[in-house]
Amino acid sequence: MANLYIGLVHYPIMNKHKEVITTAITNYDIHDIARASITYDVSKYFVIHNIPAQRELVRTIMEHWKSGFGSTYNPDRKDAFTGVELVNSIAIAVRMIEDLEGMKPIVATTDARTYDNKISYARMREHLENEVRPVLVLFGTGYGMTKETMESFDYILEPIYGHGEYNHLSVRSAVSIILDRLRGEAWWNK
Repeated sequence: MANLYIGLVHYPIMNKHKEVITTAITNYDIHDIARASITYDVSKYFVIHNIPAQRELVRTIMEHWKSGFGSTYNPDRKDAFTGVELVNSIAIAVRMIEDLEGMKPIVATTDARTYDNKISYARMREHLENEVRPVLVLFGTGYGMTKETMESFDYILEPIYGHGEYNHLSVRSAVSIILDRLRGEAWWNK
């Protein structure tokens, strides 16, 4: 089975005016994605941010739950943070995985739009279950990663479609749905 890694990307991100920006850290994203990551056996959850002050905020939040008052107030949260890694770029996350695994990961991302190099959840799940090359799935914040960044990845996972026409999930919701599709129980076989 291949190891699964995820990353929450805050730069380079597009805003609604298609300008390149850096998005701010959201406390709930750190907590909720960490909890989903440990639930679905993610090897490491990278919080990827390029601004030192924002990285310091993440460190403060993580320390509160890992060794501060939060570690005794809510020990489950402490456990969830064991797999969170703070880095300042996608390239560093890829390099860290390569160092850990001895091979470069497949890098995939998500988007509400479709691309030529899209991959189905079934195919990615099959790779994770039957191959050894690790996979890094990146999640953009704001209005998504820049086109140039998206084009540098191996695959783009197909969009998540709900029952209605509205299609703008929070990143926390999208991460949970995608982790369940890639690593959840095969409920359809029961």
